[in-house]
Amino acid sequence: MSDPFAQAGFRLRLEWGLSGCTAITSGAQHDFVAIVDVLSFTTTLSVAADLGIQVWPYEWADSSAVAYARDRDAVLAVGRSTASARDVSLSPGTLRRANGLQRLVLPSPNGSTIARRLAEGGATVVGVSLRNAVAVADWVTVELELNPRGQLSVVAAGERWPDGSLRPAVEDLWGAGGLLAAMMDGGITDVSPEARAAAAAYRDARDDLAALLRQCASGRELLATGYPEDVDIAAEIDRSTSIPILLEGRFVNANGQSVS
Repeated sequence: MSDPFAQAGFRLRLEWGLSGCTAITSGAQHDFVAIVDVLSFTTTLSVAADLGIQVWPYEWADSSAVAYARDRDAVLAVGRSTASARDVSLSPGTLRRANGLQRLVLPSPNGSTIARRLAEGGATVVGVSLRNAVAVADWVTVELELNPRGQLSVVAAGERWPDGSLRPAVEDLWGAGGLLAAMMDGGITDVSPEARAAAAAYRDARDDLAALLRQCASGRELLATGYPEDVDIAAEIDRSTSIPILLEGRFVNANGQSVS
């Protein structure tokens, strides 16, 4: 009997967090996996791709990350709370202010951690935010047309409660839903109930997303801690055409090129 949590039989599927990612990507062929972590890993990733910056995901900004970045001749992003005016952090605006940055190690306990776990698998891993959801949808739809048996698993990263448990984050639901809704509008069928629910949530919110991002729990947290720019950049809906895909451990912009 197949695993009931794998959402088998559907071309488009959605789950939450690292455990959910494992459930829908284990034991089956998944040609594409989309990671959604709107505030702020995949938003920062989309900005990096716009600027031609290669990004290595990493779990934690600890001493091992220092060595990891050094071995790749890359800059290590620091924590938001410790960043100076010249530092690069998980805040996407810091990338826009950086000069000459080409290679970045970007720690994140949610989206980046999931990306690292997927790095050694056979699927094409792509980073999705509200900034590039439609661009990624168009690109993946073409790829799936070339491979009628192809599948897309969407992983909404979510956030963490203080005890370490998963906090489903509505901004990631909207980001995942933006991708899925665009693919469904493009004619992709065989969509799991979970994926349909995300698309419906996005359609309900899309006319007021900028305001809703500021009002949701994660947005309020960033505003309260002094990072309004992070929310504003996340609300640049569909302004990016970048396709950040994971190749040899780092994200690069696919520039619309096919991987089939």
